[in-house]
Amino acid sequence: MKKEMLTGNTAAAWGVRLAEIDYIPAFPITPQTEIIETLSGWISEGAMDARFVTMDSEHSMITAAGAASATGVRVFTATSSQGLMYGFEMLYTVAGWRVPLVMINVARGLSSPITLGPDHNDILAARDSGFLQIHCENCQEVLDSVLMAYRLAEDEKMLLPVIVNLDGFYLSFTREPVEIPDMDDVRRFLPSYKPGHAFFKADQPMAQGVAVLGGAYYSYFKYQMHLASQKALDVYKEICMDFEKEFGRKYGTIEEYRLEDAEYVLIMTNSFSTMGKAAVNRARDQGIKAGLLRLKLLRPFPEGDIRNAIKEKKSVAVIDQNISIGKGGILYPEVASCLYNENHRPFLMSFIGGLGGKEISPQEFEFIFGQLIKGEDAEKVETPHLLYTQQEWEEMQKLKEIAGKE
Repeated sequence: MKKEMLTGNTAAAWGVRLAEIDYIPAFPITPQTEIIETLSGWISEGAMDARFVTMDSEHSMITAAGAASATGVRVFTATSSQGLMYGFEMLYTVAGWRVPLVMINVARGLSSPITLGPDHNDILAARDSGFLQIHCENCQEVLDSVLMAYRLAEDEKMLLPVIVNLDGFYLSFTREPVEIPDMDDVRRFLPSYKPGHAFFKADQPMAQGVAVLGGAYYSYFKYQMHLASQKALDVYKEICMDFEKEFGRKYGTIEEYRLEDAEYVLIMTNSFSTMGKAAVNRARDQGIKAGLLRLKLLRPFPEGDIRNAIKEKKSVAVIDQNISIGKGGILYPEVASCLYNENHRPFLMSFIGGLGGKEISPQEFEFIFGQLIKGEDAEKVETPHLLYTQQEWEEMQKLKEIAGKE
């Protein structure tokens, strides 16, 4: 094992290298490109024994990844934002093929207007595709999650592809100390891929993704995917225990930060959770019993773990770094559904923040905790509430004046 300062993108590339990938179809897009550049360099130098092919689009890239995985080789690819949208049709297709490839998404806000800052509308748009989703807070977690993603995808009870998500710029180009495990240790945790369901042999023809005529057949296959995804909750927990035994780092479907005695809870995901943890520490210094629940596995959705973690709390704020136009935050109703049948459930509030990478300031976190403490009286606050400071509002008005708009 060695420790180096790595960006989130380079940590992702190291995860792929340690997983001993066979095939990498790729297409560049900011802020993901550093991942495939790094992998391409290692392959050219002979440090990796893999086939790297630059495709003509994300659509063909995901198609190639799925087709290769169906022949029984270990496959990786990566994209971001509009690239994920461009290949969106094939997400559903390859998931239906039940092929265990892994893809990195480096989150970036969707156009229009165009931006390079991160939020989660791109990755959450794919939540119904059949891809499992692992979301990362830091660079170490990116590397580790790639290794765990292959164990999860290739489990015979799963056979579903996995997306590992990290935030663009906040994580993709941020350098942090990362432990790079030894290859022998990785091989014990992640053995070579020897599928019994996927192969390419002339004397044994096999078809995946065939047409079905009739809703009963279609329903059967779709529900089989759903049941496999639900099994991933238990399988992922087993993988996390194996990972901790091998490497000493502990993960789960969720992370509970200062939650045991907390009364007021933030629910967040990805790299902005680090800001949330700092806000919890400040609130604790002020005598507020604050805590944070970080969502790591978003598909399948760890409903039971979330419910058990927050059902006895006083007030909970779901901070969505996304927006479903015409509805509000995407994760808020999913969290609310976990609590619907509970007799005693916390007061639940919805906040939208971090769109396009906008930072959530300490003052905004103080506002959130203030609303949580008010509890039921906070219903007067617009729901969902957009986190937006007075200074940001004034700057926007100045820009509108320059543009000749009131």
